[in-house]
Amino acid sequence: MSRKQAWAYMSRTIEGPSRTLQELLAQGRDIEAIARGVKQREPWCGALLQQTQSRYGEDQSSEDLAKIRALGGRLITPEDPEWPREAFDQAFGFAASGVSEHARSYADDAVSPHALWVRGQDLGGLSQQAVAMVGTRAISPYGSRVCAMVGEHLAQHHWTIVSGGALGVDTAAHQAALAAGGSTVVVAACGLDRAYPARNAALFEQVVERGAVVSEYPPGMVPHRHRFLTRNRLVAALSAGVVVVEAAWRSGALNTLLWAQAFGKVAMAIPGPITSVNALGCHEKIKTGDAQMVCSGQEILELIQRLGSVDATAQYELDFAADPIQRLPRNELRVFDALSGQPQSVEEIAQQAGLSMALSMHLLVTLEHKGLIQREGAHWLRAQ
Repeated sequence: MSRKQAWAYMSRTIEGPSRTLQELLAQGRDIEAIARGVKQREPWCGALLQQTQSRYGEDQSSEDLAKIRALGGRLITPEDPEWPREAFDQAFGFAASGVSEHARSYADDAVSPHALWVRGQDLGGLSQQAVAMVGTRAISPYGSRVCAMVGEHLAQHHWTIVSGGALGVDTAAHQAALAAGGSTVVVAACGLDRAYPARNAALFEQVVERGAVVSEYPPGMVPHRHRFLTRNRLVAALSAGVVVVEAAWRSGALNTLLWAQAFGKVAMAIPGPITSVNALGCHEKIKTGDAQMVCSGQEILELIQRLGSVDATAQYELDFAADPIQRLPRNELRVFDALSGQPQSVEEIAQQAGLSMALSMHLLVTLEHKGLIQREGAHWLRAQ
């Protein structure tokens, strides 16, 4: 069994996330050794033996990897450069810190995935600036207009829109991002060899060209109800904040909002007409303080950029600094720090900042407008 096959084997053998597996990996256990231990039922695997009881003899790793390659996709793990490490470390690290008072932070599935199946573009790059938009499947004309307006604004500011690919608000959010020339990520609750819902098959192919379709589940897995609930935590984890556009009283979209709170992300809701049942869930979350009311894409960006502009390890230094450079939002500061007094190309700056070329270019223009940097032909440097 190769290393990649070991990851694929564990992806199928363990349904969704596993706190025990994460603990073994954190202790320095090799994934190949863990896979062998599970197969051979070795006692040191502990609780993994019970978690894998029904599937440990079902080794389809070679077949699963062949299927994802045939789809033009791949299996990524924490060992791969495109793993969304920063987003996951922030989300699941917050949940594990003990700081949160939210019960969901300590749930069994409040841990990082051990592998992801991906079709499309670099997931790590897409998650560098991402916001989730979720809501009801029974979207109203009002909800459609809101998704188009908000989605366009976010995409134009180079924010990736993350959602679940479902009918209704999810679909409208993905379409808004694509229509504005932006990027979007679909987090699926089934294997990527099937499109669910089938009506969105063509949409998912468009997403692959400018974003990504992602799943925690290997090929062949069907979209059971519990997989949607587990999927919701990834929608929240990949995003700086979650916006609920329309949600009825018991809407599943509110589950994603709970995950946002559990992960220390910004929880937001857009109000709707008081006569609409689709607005009840949003209004309740705003009323109880479980979500901040937002009425535009600009208000969303003000909230999530404010969160990302502060390094938790240097809170007071940044809060009380008079220097406008230290007040920059987080990704703008990464680009500024990559610059020097000597002209540099966008490629060099993007590489040093660890951001995509498109996002780096957008942030360079923003910094130029703020008077902090200057352009010399096709090169950039700090303002003199």
